[in-house]
Amino acid sequence: MGRLSRAGRYLGLRPATATVASPSGDSAGDDPAGDDSTRWRDRPLDRGLFVNPVGEGADPFVTRDGDRFLWCQSEGNVAIALWESDRLTSLGRRHAIWEAPASGPYAKEVWAPELWQIDERWYVYFAASDGDNRNHRTYVLRSRTSDPLGPYDVHGPLFTGDVAGASTASATGRDVENMWSIDLTLLHHNGRRFAIWSGWPRAGEDLQDLYIARMRSPVEIDGTRVRLLEAGGQLWERTEETADSRGLLEAPQIVTRGSRTFLVYSCAASWLPTYKMGMLELVGADPMDVNHWTRFPNPVFQSEGQTCGVGHGSFVRLANDSWWHVFHAKVDREHGWRRALFAQPMAWRSDGIPDLGVPTQPGEALPVPPDTPDRARSDAQQWDFADPAGDALADFDYYGHHQFIRPSSDGVHLGDEPAAPINAYRTGEKLMVRDGSYADLRVTASLRFMGGHQDAGVLFRTTAPSVGFDAQRGYFASIVPGRQSLLLGKTNGRAWTELAHVPLPFQTDRSHTLTVIAVGDTIEITAAGEQSNAEVIAHIRHRDGDYPTGSVGLRVVDTHACFASLTIAPILSP
Repeated sequence: MGRLSRAGRYLGLRPATATVASPSGDSAGDDPAGDDSTRWRDRPLDRGLFVNPVGEGADPFVTRDGDRFLWCQSEGNVAIALWESDRLTSLGRRHAIWEAPASGPYAKEVWAPELWQIDERWYVYFAASDGDNRNHRTYVLRSRTSDPLGPYDVHGPLFTGDVAGASTASATGRDVENMWSIDLTLLHHNGRRFAIWSGWPRAGEDLQDLYIARMRSPVEIDGTRVRLLEAGGQLWERTEETADSRGLLEAPQIVTRGSRTFLVYSCAASWLPTYKMGMLELVGADPMDVNHWTRFPNPVFQSEGQTCGVGHGSFVRLANDSWWHVFHAKVDREHGWRRALFAQPMAWRSDGIPDLGVPTQPGEALPVPPDTPDRARSDAQQWDFADPAGDALADFDYYGHHQFIRPSSDGVHLGDEPAAPINAYRTGEKLMVRDGSYADLRVTASLRFMGGHQDAGVLFRTTAPSVGFDAQRGYFASIVPGRQSLLLGKTNGRAWTELAHVPLPFQTDRSHTLTVIAVGDTIEITAAGEQSNAEVIAHIRHRDGDYPTGSVGLRVVDTHACFASLTIAPILSP
């Protein structure tokens, strides 16, 4: 299993460096941005800004539905979930909408789901197989009502072969062979609907071309496929960018503005830093005529700095007509599919061509989208994560691998490693109170360690949360079983600084209550046992003023802990 570096290096491109607070408040050591000496200054992130990556995952497809954003994601390659958020800068609340059967043709390898609304119903297009990649086909979920959160029924597989007139894999009248297909998306053009996907030219021939076909209905292909773009036409489209490596085209996405239609696709190797994006434009009237498309000669989006292996993006048009690009990037340069999700603005050139720019860097501050809610939560709050009738997680944003969080009857589990993790990596998994803005406060959390010897505890006065061990700015109070200690430290977005620790007689068979009181630059932390009149078993008092305000959260570091409750009480000035 992969992991991000303990010192907060998102991509692990450089060795970790110690951080020491200098008199000016800047972090000593190298700055990965290279040209921004204040980027890692020990201070909260200003309101109206956010940082990437905004979540873990791959193949992001975001649909705007009124005032909410719906992120459609594969869950462990065996299910599909919608993450519901009121903003584009965090995933929000997870809703499981479909789980694959235990066996059968679409039981495994559930990839790249896309959510579409068509005629008052919702459709999810996804690829799946029986566990053998050669058998990947495209299936469709159709909602029974107008609610995108389900329930859904399965249709398919769609017929993505070469026989004219066939609409499904069960076409009769002659022997037909359905063909390998993934990453299907839709094109609406002049009142017609088309399907575009990545497919093999022949069974067993592992070359990925782009194909297009008309659709008879949202769950049926109408007629034969047409190869829209053949793989390997450009060296930069090949997996290793060499003449002897194979061509690979996938993840087609449509972006339209005015009368112009563009198709952005991903190419090269999704498991390598070579992954990038190319583009076509529809310049004629018929999308089924390959001569009515023109191909751009160079990549339109590719690796930059620490953000490598970029691809499989989608495009979101906001209410003020601004456009945003959501995509995934690798978390390191090693072979594999460990990825995270990024969101950044895109532009349009004066000649009407989309300009995707260059990928933003992890931890780089960007202005939030114009329609992001501007609110601050600073009142008293209490969450019972063990309440089966409650929905405590609705107030939180999660930053970590999607398989390392599990709501349960005894609380919310962070860092609970599943039996069969998919492309998993550890990130110091954390839950953050959305819109939290607390200065002087008292925080109390009840937690029990379930496995591991590293930290579990409370984040406070924290801003700039993202995916990564130290990818937040603020304080962390924790219990560390392996050190038998109570610990206070801070992170500046890329590195950890320990401030104080004291011995703690840790017992594995009990719950612990962790309390933080922060007033001005004075921070006090206590740990107590599970009894109602429990005696304090460890206490820290420390002074530090780098982070005067921010949100509150729960966090684990290479550990599995269950959090039963969290309480926040503001302390008002006399």
